[in-house]
Amino acid sequence: MASSAGLLILQIGLWRVFAVAPQLRDRKSDSECPETSLTVVIPAYNEAVNIAACLRSVLESDPPCTDWSVLVVDDESTDATAEIAHRTASARPEICTILQAGQRPEGERWVGKNWACSRAMEQITSTWVLFIDADVRLRPDALSRALSQAIEEEADLFSLAPRLECGCLAEWMVQPIMASLLGLGFPIEATNDPTSEVAFAAGPFMLFSSEAYNAIGGHRQLASEVVEDLALARRIKSSGYRLRYRLGLDAVLLRMYQDLPSLWEGWTKNWLIGLDRNVGRALGASGVVLQMFTLPWLIPPAALVLLVLLPEFGVWWWWSLGLACLAVVQQWLLRLWNRRRFDLPMRHWWLMGAGGVLVGLIGPVSVWRTLTGRGWTWKGRALAE
Repeated sequence: MASSAGLLILQIGLWRVFAVAPQLRDRKSDSECPETSLTVVIPAYNEAVNIAACLRSVLESDPPCTDWSVLVVDDESTDATAEIAHRTASARPEICTILQAGQRPEGERWVGKNWACSRAMEQITSTWVLFIDADVRLRPDALSRALSQAIEEEADLFSLAPRLECGCLAEWMVQPIMASLLGLGFPIEATNDPTSEVAFAAGPFMLFSSEAYNAIGGHRQLASEVVEDLALARRIKSSGYRLRYRLGLDAVLLRMYQDLPSLWEGWTKNWLIGLDRNVGRALGASGVVLQMFTLPWLIPPAALVLLVLLPEFGVWWWWSLGLACLAVVQQWLLRLWNRRRFDLPMRHWWLMGAGGVLVGLIGPVSVWRTLTGRGWTWKGRALAE
């Protein structure tokens, strides 16, 4: 009953959130190209698998303004990232540059992409700067739509929620669950309310006014922040600048992980911090996921065994079996909603039970790694001091 009730609350909550969520608007066909400048920054560390597709999607974009360029920052990759980036950039050498970030300063703690982004800003003089991740793919009109809307809404930080894509089996097990939880947890209304202290932004797509970015100190002031997108959003809003967060599901695509090890490393890195370092919430959330998504798949075989072993309590086992099957149907309906809303295929929907086990383990492991620093890494780089 608890599992079924939790899934019902999740479904209703998602429907309510996305019914009022602001969207990235289409650009008017007769609108002129804005007289401004934009630099698209792509920080990359060991992104040989992603960088070509990402960079190609940016270079093939519709011109977002009269003066725009692309800067790829190779953060001392040990794979072929730089070579592939140079080869891809050769298609548009007039607008695309590859920058080597160089070694991080000794005695200073830099984590994630903060160093690469800071090095990029040393080269940039444009009015606007967009940071995107290397695992992002842009639709041709994404840049022009985002910049036009940011200018129209006088945004200092304009962030788009991407559409998650799945490829490997681990992603099909976990990402649909995470997408649902993130969708429910997105504080969209509060983030866009200037009177609220709540701030949120999606790291894969963050478009800044350079003036506002420099005023808050940018990534340099957040060198040791593991979840820098939230920290930047909070700095923007708390400093009195205008934050706008929109759904960009038809413009920005995101494939976060290539396999189970990278998925495990990524979510255990972010889970506790994403829940404001609240250990109780982190453990409780993973437990709720385990209950809602895994328990309904375990009850039916258990109920059938108990019907044979303890037939005198048959009515209870039949009720348990019925409620568990109801919860499984609700999971199917949740995936159906995701398909209609996010164009996420129904593929492997029946693995949500196994996905619940993984998420249930991610919570405590994230707490352990984040608090102790042991095994707390991203792409092999230690995050602890």
